[in-house]
Amino acid sequence: MNSIYFVFCTSWFFFLLFPARVLSQACQKSCGSIPIRYPFGTGPGCGDPRFQNFVTCNCNYEQGRRQELVLKTHSGTYPIQAIDYSNQVIHISDPSMSTCSCMQPSKGFGLDWDAPFSFVDNIVFALLGCSVTASPVFNNSFNSNFTKRNAPLCDASGEPICSQLYACPAVAGLNPPLYSPASSCCVYSPVDLGPSFDMDLDRLQCNSYTSIDNFNYQQLDATKWKYSISLKYKFSVNNAYPLVCMQCEKSNGVCGYTGSYNTFVCNCPAGFNTSTDCLFAESYWGHGFRILPQIWT
Repeated sequence: MNSIYFVFCTSWFFFLLFPARVLSQACQKSCGSIPIRYPFGTGPGCGDPRFQNFVTCNCNYEQGRRQELVLKTHSGTYPIQAIDYSNQVIHISDPSMSTCSCMQPSKGFGLDWDAPFSFVDNIVFALLGCSVTASPVFNNSFNSNFTKRNAPLCDASGEPICSQLYACPAVAGLNPPLYSPASSCCVYSPVDLGPSFDMDLDRLQCNSYTSIDNFNYQQLDATKWKYSISLKYKFSVNNAYPLVCMQCEKSNGVCGYTGSYNTFVCNCPAGFNTSTDCLFAESYWGHGFRILPQIWT
């Protein structure tokens, strides 16, 4: 009887230590060519739950089921080009966004109000092909959907940027010109997308937009600019990297969460979750406790 009680208690202890096996939802360390680290994840139970609904790893069937990391917002789905973990910045692209080499109608861009992201400080948004007589970006009193005020939303110092954009071959070669004169261009710098971080081009009465992430020290040559959208993120209020996650990653694990309270777990290469790190957990798996997985199946 005592031996049965001992086995039960020992099994219950390890059940608490290793909450669950997630063989069917194992967290991956990369999505396509992009390395994945906290706070991001490749599926449910991986990474930080605050980011789960916004950053996901999808299969791109148009490119032979190639994995693709994407950002999802109410305005669309955007491929993530790169993640700068040192500076906590993600770089995304919008296929409908205009650049110097391709001017096209765009849908606009917006961040969900609860998304754990904000725009980097040096990003420049330019609205293109805006109605000079009816667009509220030049005078909000034109449109009842916006707060009444006479001050324009455009940055007057951004006129040289508009002039360079409208000199791009993709614009200059249009006949008839859809994006001229340059007075129909509006530069948001710093970004002014309102409290919901939403750029609704239909309401703004603009044809397209572009986002300049870096001028590459070539302010007078729009063909050399980097066109993308960069967003910054934080780990928490104090922006501290969780120590338990750091230990997990050092042990070749991937940080994740489980349960209704999103309790931290470390997803290990062997396919199980642990509340500590993989080195500690695997030291027990290698000493005769391999019968435990049968308890969770």
